[in-house]
Amino acid sequence: MNFSSYPPFFRPNHNGQLHSVEQNSLEFDSESSPQSARLPVIDFVALDCAHLSEVCREWGMFRLTNHGVPAELLSQLHDHANELFSRVFESKEGIIPTAPMLYFWGNPALTMSANAHHKPSPSDNHHNWLEGLNVSLTNISHSHYQDPLLESFRCLLEEYGRHQTRLAKAIFSSMAEDFGFSLPKSISYLSPATGIIRVYRYLRCPAADRRWGIQDHTDSSVLSIIHQDQVGGLQVLKNNQWLDVAPIHDTLIVNVGDMMQAMSDDKYISVRHRVKVNRVKERVSIGYFVFPAEDGVIETSNYKPFTYADFKARNELDLKIHGAKIGLPRFRKEQSV
Repeated sequence: MNFSSYPPFFRPNHNGQLHSVEQNSLEFDSESSPQSARLPVIDFVALDCAHLSEVCREWGMFRLTNHGVPAELLSQLHDHANELFSRVFESKEGIIPTAPMLYFWGNPALTMSANAHHKPSPSDNHHNWLEGLNVSLTNISHSHYQDPLLESFRCLLEEYGRHQTRLAKAIFSSMAEDFGFSLPKSISYLSPATGIIRVYRYLRCPAADRRWGIQDHTDSSVLSIIHQDQVGGLQVLKNNQWLDVAPIHDTLIVNVGDMMQAMSDDKYISVRHRVKVNRVKERVSIGYFVFPAEDGVIETSNYKPFTYADFKARNELDLKIHGAKIGLPRFRKEQSV
């Protein structure tokens, strides 16, 4: 296999071994073949508030059908992503240095400002086996690329972003109805201007039993919407058991994030999930993440008043100090972290 498109950190050394798996520091579950999750299904065309509420309280994740995103658009997005990621690594770093497309590798960019330029060292045993693009939808219509592939991809992502915004606004409207949010609060709690798209390529990993695509985490968003290819690897934690989220053609995966859990006063679940890597196949997924207005105050009975700006700043500090996001426990009234 030609590894020229892989970041050097993931390429074999002169002995044919992979630098990044020489140290075996990660512990994996003993259960090697989790059962498939029978995710609840939400029909977007017949969106029902009561059903959505039940699903978000019990699962925090669901499969969305009849979402109205054209199949051709999804196919073109994945084709472009595959073509772009297959380029020589050095050209990817050089072509995409600025907004709206930021190239990253080795971590999931859960907090881009803290992680975008992180380059794992050979002693870093907690990297993730991926590369990706972080795309700001706010700036995407104002930037253009000389490179035909990048410009075509930008246009597709802009169109996809419009669909994702449409879906997120409708789904959140139903959630806001569930909790009786006032109009000003609803506007503050979901800000389409914050929307971003992350395009991930999970790399082939011969030590797939010792490395993750993305390790166990919750999203910081209000809502996350994922389209995965047919390779698989996404897992969700349900009743303390990890379950495979199988890819099903023409469906999207929606999950509740930390901000929605806080807004719901812990009635909705910010679901824990992770991504396994594959020994023989690469995997591409496209995620949309949307957040509250940065200065909008979230205040419920279980949480001290905080803004998303407060949450993000605390996450970045925890990443620097502890190497991990602590998240919502920092803001609970009874927290002692």
